[in-house]
Amino acid sequence: MTPLATSAAVSDATTSASPSGLTVRKLELDLSQGFERHWHGGDAFLSQYHNALSMSFPVGEQSFIDAVRDCAKLLPRTPEHALLHEAAAQFIGQEATHRHIHGLYNAHLEKQGLVNRWQHWATARIEFAHSRNVSPRHMLAVTAAYEHLTAVLADFMLRHDTTLDKAEPKMQMLWRWHAAEETEHRAVAYDLYNAMQGNYAWRVRWYIYALLVFSFDSGRQTVLNLWHDGTLFKPGTWWGALKYFWGRNGAIWHVTGPLLAYFRRDFHPDQEAYTAPEQQTRGIAQRWLKDNEKSFRVVR
Repeated sequence: MTPLATSAAVSDATTSASPSGLTVRKLELDLSQGFERHWHGGDAFLSQYHNALSMSFPVGEQSFIDAVRDCAKLLPRTPEHALLHEAAAQFIGQEATHRHIHGLYNAHLEKQGLVNRWQHWATARIEFAHSRNVSPRHMLAVTAAYEHLTAVLADFMLRHDTTLDKAEPKMQMLWRWHAAEETEHRAVAYDLYNAMQGNYAWRVRWYIYALLVFSFDSGRQTVLNLWHDGTLFKPGTWWGALKYFWGRNGAIWHVTGPLLAYFRRDFHPDQEAYTAPEQQTRGIAQRWLKDNEKSFRVVR
């Protein structure tokens, strides 16, 4: 059984009619009235860090859509690849919904006076890659790398991040929905890269690139957000950052191992340390989606 087939097999059959196990959903969330400036439990750092992540998504997810679509076109439409083609189509649908909702999210951030530089940094890098005729397979390797990064962050958010419990309810909903769907489709770009005969050396090179770029861009956009927010130099801001990353249940302790796992030659996104399905991130994501199914509409 292929990794993708395994993913589909463990998916809750009630959540998807797609053979790939992926479902395209439209989140029924009204952002027209916006949200508080410090929507994350009143914490300036947590609010502006997550806002920074949101700022990257519309451009980033469009590039992921393009990379998967371009490589799927090159993959023969044979029976052995049928499930992967279906997964690619569903991946594109999910990422398109994420791009849309974060576009609405980011529009409200502009009204709050924040300035989205990340979208321009990302656009410039993508345009440079196209100008140098970087191959679709390399763009897919970058996508697979970022998909692993987001899947690891999604695992932390769904499994360990209790700070989100204090956030505004609609923002809790938005971020956990996004995390659940990132968990669902975490293996698609990776499996497609392997099907395109992508090699280990380039997979790792592009992953190092993604780690460095993500760390740098997320840091400088967060600092920029805090500057415009007027909280950059307040001690409480950086105390919140220290607790989030390095506290007793901080992100660093939970994400470092999974991030390093990508360097293994035998790595696959659906491999997990938890053997019981209900303890795996995929199982947690499926339970959350089932418990909150009234908050979204299934598109396909």
